[in-house]
Amino acid sequence: MTSTVIERKWHTTAEVAQMLGYGLSKTKTLVLTGEIRSIKDGRNRRILPRWVDEYVERLAREAEMEWSA
Repeated sequence: MTSTVIERKWHTTAEVAQMLGYGLSKTKTLVLTGEIRSIKDGRNRRILPRWVDEYVERLAREAEMEWSA
């Protein structure tokens, strides 16, 4: 018998804050300013895992450009 693992399709703002090691207010600010993309689902914001990855990659690229300058 095989078991199927269901992967998360999106995260809450609080989950993303925990993943990044940020406070909830900082993460909400990043979402509201568009630094981290999100969608509105009713009264809540949802963030796709790839959008978190995009944010981290963008920060890494910016840091690398600063170091190489």
